[in-house]
Order: sequence, then C-alpha cells, then structure tokens
Amino acid sequence: MTVVVLGIFVADTAYRADRLPRMGETILGRHFALGPGGKGSNQAVAAARAGGRVHLITRIGADPFGAMGHRLWDEAGVHPAVTEDPDSFTGAAFIFLDHATGQNAIIVCPGAAERLDEGDVDRHADLIAGARVFLTQLEQPLAAARRGLQIARAAGVTTILNPAPAMPLPAGLLPLCDIITPNETEAQALTGLPVTTPDQAAAAAAALRAMGARAACITLGPAGALWQDDTGTLRVPGIPMPDVVDTVGAGDAFNGALATALAQGRPPEQALRFANAAAAISVTRPGAASSSPARAEIEALLARQP
Repeated sequence: MTVVVLGIFVADTAYRADRLPRMGETILGRHFALGPGGKGSNQAVAAARAGGRVHLITRIGADPFGAMGHRLWDEAGVHPAVTEDPDSFTGAAFIFLDHATGQNAIIVCPGAAERLDEGDVDRHADLIAGARVFLTQLEQPLAAARRGLQIARAAGVTTILNPAPAMPLPAGLLPLCDIITPNETEAQALTGLPVTTPDQAAAAAAALRAMGARAACITLGPAGALWQDDTGTLRVPGIPMPDVVDTVGAGDAFNGALATALAQGRPPEQALRFANAAAAISVTRPGAASSSPARAEIEALLARQP
C-alpha cells in the first residue's frame, strides 16, 4: 500500500551548544553535524524504513546537497518524484541543539523547494490518486499542499496534514484533511487554546475537528499522543527511553510511521502505538532522517511493552 509524501528536502546543519548566542555575540559550540533533513524528506524516509512503499514529491537544486538527498532516498528505499531546478539551490536548515536537554530551535531556507507549485503537484496527480495515504506539511508553499490534498481527497485517498511550521490556515484547507497531526505548540497556535494537559489536548482536538478536520492527532512529546474522531477520543501513552540524545526527528518519525501503519490497514490505536515507538527510538539517536528506525526495531520495542 503506497504512501505519497509532498514536502521539502534540505541539508541540516546542526550546532550543539550550551545556549543560543545573543545578537552580536559569538560563542563556542560543542559539536557540528551535516546531514539530510526537511520535514517532507524526513517523513518519507521514516515511512519507508517503517515498512511502507513511499514516493516523495519535491524540488531540489542540481548541487551537492541535492546529491545528498538522492543518496539518502536510495538507501532508505524512497522512490523520488523529484524535479531538479538549475535556477535555485537545494535548501538548508540551521538547527540549534541545547547540549543539556537535546531540545532544539530551527531556521529553514527551503531553496528550490520554495518554488514547488500546483504544476509540480499536477504532474504527479496519478501517483497521488493511486496512493493509500497522502502526507504533507507546511514547509513548502501552501498552494502546493492544498492542491495535493485536493487531488488525494477527490480520489478517496486518506489525507494527513502535519501543520508544521505552525501558521494560520486558510478557510477550506482543514476540510480536505482526514487527519491533522500538530504537536502541542502547533495545536495551540491553530486553535488559540492552551495545550498542556491531556484534557486541554482533547479540547484542542475537538476545535480542530470543528474547523473541518475529520480526525485530530495531537502529539504530546514524552506523554505520547491523543487521537480524536467521530467515534471518540483515545490517548496512547509515550514509551519512556532512558537516554534522550536529540528530539529533532521525533515528530517526523511519528508522522512517517503513522502514515505507513494507516496505509497498511492498522486501526488508529495500533497505528498510534507503532508511531509512538518509532518516535521513541528516534530521540535516542542524533539527526533527523538518520534517527528514523527500521520496522524490525519498532516491532521489537513494541513487543517489550506491557
């Protein structure tokens, strides 16, 4: 069962330090790493490693960072539906990692992916319409995401919107979403409601459904995830991991694994447990795409849970 992902690829430049510098200040960092990133690519890699047949629609430059993307997709088993744009550059991201906590702050320059438009999506309409699940985010232009959701919805494909980064959504977008998957911060930004407890998350999920989404899945970090649809609300607890190294890829690992689980016919509770396990493993490893676990690892962790 196919998963089609629309989104961006960027090269992640990750800086680990004790704190962010103030304006005009230079500080010494503790570590630097260069690797593949971009939510669309990360989620496609996570979905493929979790066992899905995955296609990625994106746009990159004809440059060394773009070549990095092709190597990644080949290794992960992602089928690229990629346009190489000689008039732009492959995107890049600045990632600050707090040395003590592993928490992060990110700036993304999408580069060629910022030129993704409805025409790029229309060229792959048959691919989208033939999928079981279509997954997109908000790092590429909104018009491209909307067009992908429209094509998928018209074909009866399950649509997932990961609303990251958080931004105001135009009227008519959420009704195209079978599932919306914000984290706590994104859910608060979209609804204006606080999301710091499970009850508050349930209220925010209800608000998102009132705005048009058929189901809302709010990720709660170490506390797991909350799902709400017209049958009710369920909460799946997180899986405690002893050594958190890097939280950058957790949300992408969750979304990719969720898409694969749903494409393979798992009901919501099983799909959430599968996605939670993928995210839990990812935080024990550095990097974004590089931290996504293989399906066997996910199943092994689930088998150890009560």
